[in-house]
Amino acid sequence: MNKTVCVVGMGYIGLPTAALLANRGFRVHGVDVNKSAIDTINQGKIHIVEPELDTFVHSAVNSGMLSAHLEPTEADVFLVAVPTPFHHDQLNPVTNSPVPNLDYVKSATKAIAPYVKPGNLVLLESTSPVGTTVMMAEELKAAGVDLSEIHVAHSPERVLPGHIMRELIENDRVVGGIDDKSTRAAADFYRTFVDGEVLETTSKTAEMAKLTENAFRDVNIAFANELSMLCDDEGIDVYELIKLANHHPRVNVLQPGCGVGGHCISVDPWFIVNSANGKAKMVEQARRTNDYKSEWVIEKVKNAALQFKNEQGRAPLIACMGLAFKPDIDDLRESPALYITQQLNEYGNVVAVEPNIEAFKGLKCVSEEEADNADLLVYLVAHKEFKSHAVSNKTIDFAGLFK
Repeated sequence: MNKTVCVVGMGYIGLPTAALLANRGFRVHGVDVNKSAIDTINQGKIHIVEPELDTFVHSAVNSGMLSAHLEPTEADVFLVAVPTPFHHDQLNPVTNSPVPNLDYVKSATKAIAPYVKPGNLVLLESTSPVGTTVMMAEELKAAGVDLSEIHVAHSPERVLPGHIMRELIENDRVVGGIDDKSTRAAADFYRTFVDGEVLETTSKTAEMAKLTENAFRDVNIAFANELSMLCDDEGIDVYELIKLANHHPRVNVLQPGCGVGGHCISVDPWFIVNSANGKAKMVEQARRTNDYKSEWVIEKVKNAALQFKNEQGRAPLIACMGLAFKPDIDDLRESPALYITQQLNEYGNVVAVEPNIEAFKGLKCVSEEEADNADLLVYLVAHKEFKSHAVSNKTIDFAGLFK
């Protein structure tokens, strides 16, 4: 196998994919705008936390099959895996919802355009609003690329942080091109390293499939989070309630948390809402419910702090346990735990404990041992390191660690 792959974006999806491809015999040219990340990768090391990734990257770099750069180069396959966030300072006037930010996709497309040649396959893996793959093709056309001579397709990643290397291989993939030949070419490429089933469709359907998967999860989490707030009003243990309800053979209520984070579930449903002209009512309400859960948590902690002050005559030291958006990773993207900690930090005396990162600007990060001295221990993320902690009257558990 002599195929070369240019992977644009060396983040949580791009780097694992690049390392996997390099270990499967592809010559991979990784691209990122972060020079520090580039330098780290070229040393055979990693700049993100993901089990097994360090082994894959070390092997790929040492074999000469993976190298990282600031600029693209000619390749047989171009794979774009860049962020697709939303504009935090823009709202859709119809739905009052965040507007998707496709600037990174556009920049990546313009960067690879001079290197795209006839016969090339251009892939978008970034989770995107419906129509983004077609937009990318139009960007290539505007740059002088003959679309009739290349293949353009979308295949959204659907991996779980903490299990990425395994799921890149084992999970089924949805692949959709801007035309039939693009779909076939993309599917053939993924079948060279994916053991799961490769399912062929159109680019728009592939885009909507990923948004549907994440909106489905968001809606179900919102139900659990809403239950937790209702149960708090009634003095009911929501974890006991869910355990009992789940004994029904056709009920499977999820566990509540302090909100929903990560680049996917907390962002992608807004892509649906933004283009639905007010019709995505359930999707929108779920998103707002999960966002509100974080505000609810903040108020609960503030009330506990006020009670402590009234009883002890001083403001408490609050330790926020966990900053990542989910257990046992270092990913802080759209993390409700980080947001809650930052908001509480503005309110009072707060320290943060995050076993997977060393520091975070604007927060005082301390060890678990140092946090034991706090007056209130607010558990926001169910990190494995926290599971052995003792429960006391200063414990406030929003992560379900001790249930």
